Amino acid sequence: MATVNQPRQQTKRPLRADAERTVRTILEAAERVLAANPAATMEQVAEAAGVARTTVHRRFATREALLDELTGWAARQFAEAVDSARPDATPPLVALYQVTANVLRVKTSWSFAMNRTFDEAHSEAARIHAEIQERCVGLLRRAREAGVLRPDADLDWTRRVYYALIHEAAAETDGGDADVLATKVVDTLLRGFGSPAGAAAVHT
Repeated sequence: MATVNQPRQQTKRPLRADAERTVRTILEAAERVLAANPAATMEQVAEAAGVARTTVHRRFATREALLDELTGWAARQFAEAVDSARPDATPPLVALYQVTANVLRVKTSWSFAMNRTFDEAHSEAARIHAEIQERCVGLLRRAREAGVLRPDADLDWTRRVYYALIHEAAAETDGGDADVLATKVVDTLLRGFGSPAGAAAVHT
């Protein structure tokens, strides 16, 4: 029997289109229900998905199996959001805006699951986050080389600040428009709130 710790490529087979739609419906319902109530039951997920409880149990033997797949799904959506912005090839400033907007869409749509993707016990999610962290540093390095960031910018510190800004933007209670929020994030990262006079005073 397959376990959670086995590589997913060894335990998962491609689903038929109708089965894939059913799984996505269940996962989307699970995200909505669990975001509102993290203690929600499989029965509540089934009701929200508009499917029979047996359908959910047929796809996911246990609640933990459902949560595990939800975590992996969100991590894969996260990776696709970054990939689609082509951060390794697009001009760095354009890529920075596009990555930010794409990631914010995922984080706001899959907030419960995305919070779980930072659980290092989930090997797929941990791997994806590590890869994305490397790509983020690479993008910031390109931005520094292009003059978008200061020549002396500490890339690890910049990445951590960038992540924190995205986290705060995703927590906007009204949801917000991803493109508007992305502009705020990137503008704050690159310019902050200080005035030129204030910056000059710090260095005197």
